[in-house]
Amino acid sequence: MKKLSIVIAFIGIASYSFGQDVDKMIKQDDVERIIKTLSADDMQGRGTFTPGIEKAAQFIEAEYKNIGLVPMTGNTGYRQNFTMVKTAVTKADVSINGTAIDPKNIAASGDVSYNWTNLTDAEIVKVTPDKDLRTVFMNTRRSGKSTLVLVDPKFSDIFSRVQSLYSNGSVSFKNKPVNATKAVFVLGTFDEVNSISVNCQVTSKELPLFNIAGIIPGKTKPDEFVVFSGHYDHLGIVKPVGQDSIANGADDDASGTTAVISLARYYKKLNNNARTLIFVAFTAEEIGEFGSQYFATTVDPDKVVAMFNIEMIGKASKWGQNSAFITGFERSDFGTILQKNLEGTAFKFYPDPYPDQNLFYRSDNASLAAVGVPAHTISTDQIDVDKLYHTVKDEFSSLDVANITSAIRAIALSSRTIVAGTDTPKRVEKLKK
Repeated sequence: MKKLSIVIAFIGIASYSFGQDVDKMIKQDDVERIIKTLSADDMQGRGTFTPGIEKAAQFIEAEYKNIGLVPMTGNTGYRQNFTMVKTAVTKADVSINGTAIDPKNIAASGDVSYNWTNLTDAEIVKVTPDKDLRTVFMNTRRSGKSTLVLVDPKFSDIFSRVQSLYSNGSVSFKNKPVNATKAVFVLGTFDEVNSISVNCQVTSKELPLFNIAGIIPGKTKPDEFVVFSGHYDHLGIVKPVGQDSIANGADDDASGTTAVISLARYYKKLNNNARTLIFVAFTAEEIGEFGSQYFATTVDPDKVVAMFNIEMIGKASKWGQNSAFITGFERSDFGTILQKNLEGTAFKFYPDPYPDQNLFYRSDNASLAAVGVPAHTISTDQIDVDKLYHTVKDEFSSLDVANITSAIRAIALSSRTIVAGTDTPKRVEKLKK
């Protein structure tokens, strides 16, 4: 019993020591500085393909350089450059029964220009007040058919969202198939449709994108990788609410990007990692997780031991302070290892409390998880009640910086045996194709 007491006491002292070190090395004022910068109005919401995301990228690069990270193999700098093809309808002229439709009542999509002049050129669907426009929209996207959708004015609010979505166009990797559905939504009241005329002009262009990635080479196991990630893009400039049109994305996901930068600084100071650590800020998560999809092609998944993807840690979780959840908790022993490393602290990781949301495959961990990597997302977001998500109100002022700091410190402490090469999480089951 005496020996057992000594062992327990030793564990307690060691945990306290680690906690003291991490508190000194991950400072709240620095966490606040980073997230405040990334979520400031001059970043313009960090929308993909905008000057705002370029400004955010330059800031992250400067942080990496200051920390002393090394570019990934094959890159001359911290940018992982790749291109996407953006396709959008640039002009849509529509007439029904010989009457021209006001452009403000038209929403159109397609991958190439097209003309419809006969009633047989497209399937005509009427969304009457008793139907569900959302369901019709999803069915139309999946059908692959040419479809003219006539929308009752009752659905004007939802129609405006469809219009906004289509105005942004679609994005795909070069030489990869896109959603080729040709669809035209028209808002208005229509009885019998006797004639249609639709002329949609579609343009495509290649645009540059870039993840920001840096590494700390492993000391004894350099060919084994541990990834820390978050996405630095958000929605950009959106429909104004009052005088505010900037979707700052403070929680989503400036908080996660702040964690990545803070953890890079922490582990660079320790400089004792057995495994190679990769710190990556992903682009284009909000439009299809394209940054993480590209990243997954640049690493050998068999060499990736674990992935800590950090998404929205800006406020307390449903369990209160000093807690977070891990998506796919039951799919590997990743969470168990993390919790073991937190013994003696107040912080606790929980399984994902929102299984119906399918969060495991809705964030940037998905591409590597699909090929067997223990790639999990850590979050504190109360997604079922979060009214600021994807709104202009997701601003720095809404955040709990102390909560963010405690979560980052917990990730630092909980990851240490994986980083040190003494713990290796079990692989997750590969996603069946």
